[in-house]
Amino acid sequence: MGWNRTRLEDTARTRLGGAKLIVVANREPYIHRYEKNGEIDWIRPAGGLTTALDPVMQACGGVWIAHGSGSADRAVTNELGQVDVPPDNPTYRLRRVWLTKEQENGYYFGFANSTLWPLCHQAYCRPEFNPEHWETYKEVNQQFADAVIEESADEPTIVFVQDYHFALLPRMVKSVRPDIVVVQFWHIPWPNPETFRVCPWAREILDGMLGNDLMAFHIQYHCNNFLDTVDRNLECRIARDSFSVSRNGHDTLVQPHPISIDPELAEEYLGSTWEDEMTAFRETHRLGDRKILAGVDRVDYTKGIPERLRAVSRLMELHPEWIGEFHFVQIGAPSRTDLPAYRNLNDEICLLVDDINTRFGREGWEPIVFINEHAGPEVIFPLYRAADGYVVSSLHDGMNLVAKEFVAARTDEAGVLVLSRFTGAARELTHAILFNPFDIEELAEGMHTALTMPIDEQRRRMALMRAQVQDHNVYRWAGMLLSQAAKLATHRTGVIHREEPVTSDDDEELATLLTLSDEPYPNRSVWETLNDRAS
Repeated sequence: MGWNRTRLEDTARTRLGGAKLIVVANREPYIHRYEKNGEIDWIRPAGGLTTALDPVMQACGGVWIAHGSGSADRAVTNELGQVDVPPDNPTYRLRRVWLTKEQENGYYFGFANSTLWPLCHQAYCRPEFNPEHWETYKEVNQQFADAVIEESADEPTIVFVQDYHFALLPRMVKSVRPDIVVVQFWHIPWPNPETFRVCPWAREILDGMLGNDLMAFHIQYHCNNFLDTVDRNLECRIARDSFSVSRNGHDTLVQPHPISIDPELAEEYLGSTWEDEMTAFRETHRLGDRKILAGVDRVDYTKGIPERLRAVSRLMELHPEWIGEFHFVQIGAPSRTDLPAYRNLNDEICLLVDDINTRFGREGWEPIVFINEHAGPEVIFPLYRAADGYVVSSLHDGMNLVAKEFVAARTDEAGVLVLSRFTGAARELTHAILFNPFDIEELAEGMHTALTMPIDEQRRRMALMRAQVQDHNVYRWAGMLLSQAAKLATHRTGVIHREEPVTSDDDEELATLLTLSDEPYPNRSVWETLNDRAS
């Protein structure tokens, strides 16, 4: 049986048995803001994490704890910062944590995104190691941990921590409530031990992460790197056969759980008028009826946007027949513009676009259309659906969910995905055109292949990728993690009730997931070990 919202709801009900589910993430799933007329409106923020987790929370219920960042966020919450969401059809609770501007600068822009982000991404941006940022990061992690303890209210609880913003929180929660089961999903890559050891606070970060009962990454390779990093830095016992770490009497499982999307959202976002919307888009940007290659990203130095643009230039040098015959449409949402590296990148991209368009452009035609603004799904999904090729050139990426969104949007089973080998998605979407983003010529030839691929071959490849995304969707990702968390809770506390036998379809599927790996230290005995422990 495939995974969908109904199956996830059933899994949450039967596996969690009434335990409270708390998600901790920096970004909130809904933002309230004041309009120019003074009225309050709400939006869904862009980003893979909120897009992936919101349908999970709507299916499971519970509490989402996040930084309240909207101009009207305080106006709609109670004295504890709580508000029910989605605003138009509430199914779960949002608990907002209020941060000062100084805290946001030190914890988010500082340690999280100037230290951990470049440290974990091998994209050649030097990380900063500022002691003041570190102190603020610890302070904010404690603030969120206090909110978790308050929301748990001495009840059986599973806490699902998201990403690199909260490396210290699991240990902080466990120090107060050792009975709470804590699971963390790390959305970005984990580097090799030699890279991570340069961090002055490496030991403290690793100790915080080992407060988790389950530490999950996208792919096995990141799990391997994490265990090797722990082995080099901490006194602990690592069991390679069960992929677990034992430290100070506490065991942490380390497992791959590749994240995905809700494929049904693609059809919802496309709607019945997408062709009209795409016609208007073509007219606005003077695209005519020419072929389209597209990219949609945050403007981030890990996404390989300059490399992508240079490849467009190289494409026209190698294949001048394309001059005047296509457009590369790049939607680049401004991101973290308070940081110099991001402002400089945006400037570099604008200069590259101007240079390439000046060199190759003709009257009424420019090769690159750069839309340097946030775009909603009503713009992005028609572009996915209409593009002849979609380019993901990330230099290093944990997964890259927009690649999966493009596949889900191709209900016509046409279009070509040109995908960096250095994304987690490349492990699953193997029928894309895979390339090395540092090899500009290889990327240019990948674009040429996308523009010239016969329709039968497009459909063969796309049908296989669509089946992968449909089967391995966000509900499956969440269901596997929640099933594992519930098993750990049952074994360690005995407080979560199970209404179905241990040997279920979910268990067999999780066992299969944990045995599939092309990396060293394959996780072949994890499920057998867990079953032995449970019995």
